[in-house]
Amino acid sequence: MTKPKLLWAKGTSPLQPFPLISSQIGSFSHYTVTKRMPEIIFRVIKENNFSPTINQNLSNLADELLSGYLSPLSDDTGIDVGSWNQYLQPYIGQKWLDIPWFLAETYFYRQVLQITNYFGPSEFQGLDPYGVQKAQGLESCRESIIKLCEKLHLVKEGLNAPERRSPQFGIDLRIKEFLYFALWGNRVDLSLWSAFEGDRSQFDIETQLSNILVDDTSQVIELLTNGSKGRVDIVVDNAGFELICDLCLMDFLLTSGLVEEVKLHLKPHPTFVSDAMIQDVYETIRFLSGFDNQEVKSFASRLEEYLKQEQSLLSDNYFWASPLAFWEIPNSLKIELSKAKLLIIKGDANYRRLLGDRHWEYTTPIENIITYLPAPLVALRTLKSQVVAGLESKVIKKLETSDPDWLIDGKWGVIQFIA
Repeated sequence: MTKPKLLWAKGTSPLQPFPLISSQIGSFSHYTVTKRMPEIIFRVIKENNFSPTINQNLSNLADELLSGYLSPLSDDTGIDVGSWNQYLQPYIGQKWLDIPWFLAETYFYRQVLQITNYFGPSEFQGLDPYGVQKAQGLESCRESIIKLCEKLHLVKEGLNAPERRSPQFGIDLRIKEFLYFALWGNRVDLSLWSAFEGDRSQFDIETQLSNILVDDTSQVIELLTNGSKGRVDIVVDNAGFELICDLCLMDFLLTSGLVEEVKLHLKPHPTFVSDAMIQDVYETIRFLSGFDNQEVKSFASRLEEYLKQEQSLLSDNYFWASPLAFWEIPNSLKIELSKAKLLIIKGDANYRRLLGDRHWEYTTPIENIITYLPAPLVALRTLKSQVVAGLESKVIKKLETSDPDWLIDGKWGVIQFIA
């Protein structure tokens, strides 16, 4: 893939580079809009029993991505219609390929919901267009789920031992392990890979250590073990195996007594194919409950109990499905996030929003960009787009030689802590 050109907005400070757009041929953003997004539409048509009119309108959207022009969102009774038309107003009449990439992607998924009558009233109201893919994604990683839950069981047994804080048990090591699982679970993002391509959740933590380009786990461990409990908030990314890894991390944090509550921030509606909603959490627990494996069933039971006892809190907000950068977060949500001891920001799309999906130099200190959130955060992200910050020059040079697609192939990750 072509490396995006570094562009700077006229009249702005160096801290406001241009956002990525999709018109640069050879860039991953161009490939996404012209290839991946139409393929997603055709798969939605294939996997759902929508009416011929809906299927035709979906096909029309696929055609518009290549050469069409942006139009306002019509009123489909979604509560975000007014907000969306404010976001779109500066770009109406421009080509899809000429508007900021993140806006194009998020609006594309919102358009799919409008065309399929997700907000009703219709027989398709509330139907997740990507539900088949999510279910197939879960089915494809049964073996990995069992292995992960067996690992979780062993850790839980260790937590109950008197010597749990001893070097032999190593609670620091356990935190690190579950952070790594939460990081690499993102490799099964359904918008990038097909659920039919095998079990992409299979990975060996040890072999992945060298693929973590920035690893601030020691700072996360120090924060989590400082004696104060409180709440950890996780801004969730994908459903499927990644969500299960996130739930395992939550289970560990609660079972270990490191925190009192974990709040999951989820999408309010289907977007980016596999992004997780509140209903995906409940459906995942039901899926886990159906296993014959006792460790998996026990894990599901604990998740149900956390919800019942309100140790696990589920929340959604339309901001999470908007095209806004994280520094444009509504004040009410910012106040809610300020109650957290630690924010765990998951996945590639959320990382892009932390950086405004802009052309930062890859060596820009990330703490110079993310100065606006009200609590310490750690970003767990596998690289799947041409946006990143906080890397060393020598690391970049080595990657450019050894792996030309290092920014987008999902093989490399970062665990970046900002106090």
